[in-house]
Parts: sequence; C-alpha cells; structure tokens
Amino acid sequence: MHDPVPRLPSLLEAVLSVGTDLELRATLQHIVDAAAELTEARYAALDMTDPGRDGLTGIRTAERPEPPAPPEPPESTESPKPPELPELPELVVPIHVDDEVFGDLRLAGKREGPFTDEDEQLVRVLATQAGIAIGNARLYETARQRERWIEGAAAVTTALLSGESAADALMTVAERARRLAEASAGVILQPTEDGGMEIVTASTLDDPGDIVGVVIEPGSPVLEQLLGGEPVFIDDTATDPRMTTRVRHRFGPSMMLPLQAGGRLLGTLALPRRRGGRPYTAVERLLATQFASQAALALVHAEAQHSRERLAVYEDRDRIARDLHDLVVQRLFATGMMLESTQRGSAGTGDTDKDVHAMLGRAVDELQSTVQEVRTAIFALQQPPADAPTTFRGKVLREAAGAGAVLGFQPSTRFTGAVENRLAEPVAGRLLTALRRALTAASRRAGVSRVEITVDVTAPLPDGRPGVRLTVFDDGEAGNGHAEGGGSEGGAGTTVTWQSPL
Repeated sequence: MHDPVPRLPSLLEAVLSVGTDLELRATLQHIVDAAAELTEARYAALDMTDPGRDGLTGIRTAERPEPPAPPEPPESTESPKPPELPELPELVVPIHVDDEVFGDLRLAGKREGPFTDEDEQLVRVLATQAGIAIGNARLYETARQRERWIEGAAAVTTALLSGESAADALMTVAERARRLAEASAGVILQPTEDGGMEIVTASTLDDPGDIVGVVIEPGSPVLEQLLGGEPVFIDDTATDPRMTTRVRHRFGPSMMLPLQAGGRLLGTLALPRRRGGRPYTAVERLLATQFASQAALALVHAEAQHSRERLAVYEDRDRIARDLHDLVVQRLFATGMMLESTQRGSAGTGDTDKDVHAMLGRAVDELQSTVQEVRTAIFALQQPPADAPTTFRGKVLREAAGAGAVLGFQPSTRFTGAVENRLAEPVAGRLLTALRRALTAASRRAGVSRVEITVDVTAPLPDGRPGVRLTVFDDGEAGNGHAEGGGSEGGAGTTVTWQSPL
C-alpha cells in the first residue's frame, strides 16, 4: 500500500469542493468529479438507492469506457468458443446519509493500473464528507421548497381576497400551483351532477382548449378517492389503469389534491408533469397537499366575501328602489297639481295661451326629468354586483354612489344624448376627474341636502363645436366651495360646470 500523505492536499481540496454548493444536484456532481480526480478514474458515477426521493437520476462524469478487447485465439480446426470479455475493474464505495445508504459511488477505468487500497481509503474519506454535504443540501432544498410554497399560498390568498371573480380565482390557484410544482399543467376539476368530475379550469404551457371540459366519467376507479377528498399520487398517468380520460397519454407523474375546507369539497387540483418527467418527491407531495388546503380555505373566504358584497349591493338596491318610489310619486303629484292649477287658473282668470304654454312646458320638463331619473336608477340596478363598471354610465354612477356614502344621500344623475357612443377616452377620463372634484367640494359644503349631476353630449361649445358638458349642482351654502372649469356660484346653492370638445 502506498503512503496516502502525498495525496492529502488533493483529498482536502476534494473535501472542500463537495461542500461549496448547497444545491443538491450540484453537490452530487462535485462528489463524482472529486472522486474521479482523486483516483484518476476515467469513469465515475453515483447510483442512488432511491432516486425518486430527491427527484434525481444517476450522476456521472462521462460515458463508461469499454473494457479492452481480448486477444484473438489461435487458428484451430476445432469450433472456437466465444471469448469471455474481461470485466472492467471497479471501485465501489457506499455513501451513508443519516444511517441510511444514499447510494454507491462507482469508479472505473483507472488510467494507470488497478485501484489500490490507497484509492479506496481516499474515496471512503470523501464519501464520509459527501454524506454530510448531501444531508445539508437536502435540508437546504427542503427549506427553499417550503419557502416557495408558503409564498405561493400567501400570494394566492391575497389575490383571491382582492375581489376576483370565481373563474379568475380558480385560474389563479391553477396557475400558481403549476409554477410551484414545475408541472406541465395545473388543472381544477369539480364534481358533476351525474357523479363524475369535469375539468373547469386549466393552466398549461400550451393551448388548454382541449383540456377544459374533459370529464372523468362515473365509475372511474380514481373517482372514489377524489370525491372522498383523498389525495391521489400517480407515477405515470398514461399507463395507470385508474386514469380513463382522453388526454391521459400526454402526462406522466401527477398529483391530484382535494380542495377541501370545513368538510366541503370544492374540487380537485391536479398537477401532471409531461411523460418521462421526474417523479414527485415526498416533500413536494406534502407541500402541494398543504398548498391545496390553504387555497381551498382562501376560496371559501373569498366566496364568503363576495356573498357579503352582493348582500350589500342588494341592500343598496332596496334603498335605491325606495328612494326612486318616493321621488317618482312626489314629482308626479307635483306635476299633477301644476296641471290642475293651470286648468283652474286658465278657466277662471283668462290667462293667455302663452302663460298656459309655459306652465305646460314646465310640466313636461318635470315629467322628462322623472323619466330620466327612473332610467338612471334602472341602469344602476342592472350593474352586476361586486363587478367594476366598464361603461361610462357605470363609472359616473360609481362616483355618485361613492359621494352618496359621504353625503348621506344619493345624488341625482341624468344623461342626455348617446354618452356611450360619443364620449371616448381621454375626454371621459378628464370628465370623471372633474366630477370627482366637484362631488368632493360639494360634500364639504354645509347644508347640502340635494346634489344633481348632469352629463350632456348634445350641448355645443360657445364656438359651435360639438362638446360635452358636465354640471354638478348642490343646494348647500355658497361661498365655501370651489367651481371647476368655468363654474358659477350663487346664493341658491352652487353650480359647477365643466365642458370639453368631443
């Protein structure tokens, strides 16, 4: 046996190199490379006992060299026997991690002669240090995975509670889970009326159109577990007899995790990888299952929040309906009294046709104003609950509703002309800004009990060009407000006027 001391610096350098990287695959590659360099082996490999645990395959330095060819046998009249190929000498040293065999470090093809006892001693020392480095790398990889999944679950919860629709919420869960799991697809399945499960949402790297709508028919062996809220782990979707869908041939390892909260099954989160993809590790399965539980809880909370918002909208609609009823009755009663007074006055006092015409004109204006109020209220009631308005009318009504929460009553809103067709950005944006400022000023004035908003796209500008005019009137005490864009303030309240070319 040779003295190992001259090679001690190389051993120390190799021991240090295996701990320079906390990423597991890089650590294993350092181990293999260092062993090959220490022993001058042309081939080195690390065959893991359980490669599925860490989601890795064997680590090698290069292709295994071929053993030398045997010498040709001498010519003979007898039938030649097939030559026996000599085996390539190998050095095999096990690597232990926490009292378990992680794998075997195999070395072959030493450049000069067979492997010596000195080589074995050096590799065993390296293997001991490698076991420590692998354990540290595993801990680091697990911690990093946990951090990613926890951050992903927090991001999903924040997104779901920010007011997304039900469809967007499911897509958020599927998309985030797909990225965290490094899967080929993130799929949400929900139970069907006939006892099956249907894919309702899919996030894929490719077009998900042929995946959404796929149904796991009743009677499928995997359904009993899924509908029972149990996770299902599949090594190969394409060949697993429990899988019966028409898209199963596209996928390999997969996780099917229940979205369940409070004993209620919302659906199933499936995370398949491509065929031939690396299997899911035990840590990945655990983290994904925890993510699915948190996502289900966030979905339930988001649904409850949407329900509360819808209830608030419906309560507000009841109030609008009551206010509308009172407004319509009051105006119609006042208009009727006006017409009756006109009839009596013209018959008893002999008013001229001109006076009667003026009275009737005011009555018609009141009726038109009432009709406009009714139309505006109906439009507000038709807005989908908890959805941000997309039309210009809806945005104006939203500003009015916001001001109503401060004022304690709902401002009156009227539209004249085809505002949706004639009013486009950026004019609409500037008008909404002016409206917001005018309503803020009105809410700060004392004694305000009535606010009227009018948007008119039929009023020409002073120079004759077509334009839009915004008028905001309130009956508060004048002098404390601010008029925007040429507004005027008088003793009988404040009128703010803003106008712009179309």
